[in-house]
Amino acid sequence: MPGYENCTLCPRQCGVDRAAGQLGFCRMPGQVQAARAMLHFGEEPPISGAFGTGAVFFSGCTLRCVYCQNREISEGGKGRPLDSGRLRAIFERLIDEGAQSIDLVTPTQFLPDILPALMPKLPVPVVYNCGGYEQVETLRLLEGLVDVYLPDLKYADNALAVKLSRAPDYFETATAALREMYRQVGAAVLEDGQLTRGLLVRHLVLPGHLDNSLRVIEWLAEAFPKGDVLVSLLSQYVPMGEQEPPLDRRLTAEEYAGAVSWLELCGLKNGYVQDTAAATTKYLPVFDFEGIE
Repeated sequence: MPGYENCTLCPRQCGVDRAAGQLGFCRMPGQVQAARAMLHFGEEPPISGAFGTGAVFFSGCTLRCVYCQNREISEGGKGRPLDSGRLRAIFERLIDEGAQSIDLVTPTQFLPDILPALMPKLPVPVVYNCGGYEQVETLRLLEGLVDVYLPDLKYADNALAVKLSRAPDYFETATAALREMYRQVGAAVLEDGQLTRGLLVRHLVLPGHLDNSLRVIEWLAEAFPKGDVLVSLLSQYVPMGEQEPPLDRRLTAEEYAGAVSWLELCGLKNGYVQDTAAATTKYLPVFDFEGIE
């Protein structure tokens, strides 16, 4: 099992000794940091279900998205330390409270502590909720422990990925990761409306970058058998902080409609779309350490 020494958990391959206090790209120490654990109803319907998913929001991130809505934890370092035993107890408490799944939000940088907390296998589906920028070798450590992969596929345009997320190899890295996720979990399985196994890919349509979205949709349509993978096309972009045009505005109805039309033309009928009213910050979690302390 990998550790935090000579850390190569993510595609950044920093190689720093996080156990000794060195910080790599994620800026996280060699111990789990989390900012909230809660019953969450804001994920896609087959993830949240009727009673919510047990979401644990981990600190740090392997991307630097300029439009990130969770920046206080992804970049700001806000979080509280946990060990594997405490993390396991949090998972079990959330399940006791009615969680229909356990939702690991941006977890990769803490896998050495998370993996033991997932064993023995939890009695509800485990959801791996990430930005898609993952290393295949690291994902293989999760085989048999994760039931549902919930990645983004943000960019088909690496120039855009550099500019907006500081990830020059995003597309080839993320598409290889998605193929590995599919190899592990296979075609989506829905039981009473809940996704119990499979791959659900998210894509956020960005204002002024519809061409990027069309290329992402095309790749998804070509990469997997029709109907096997669910796609969630998000309209919820909200400008965060000072942004340069065109990211200083919200998505137009015409831009989003164009992406939805292409989704349908490409035959991706298994999935989810949003109303443009979803572009709000009112549903964002408050990172107040609830469920952690």
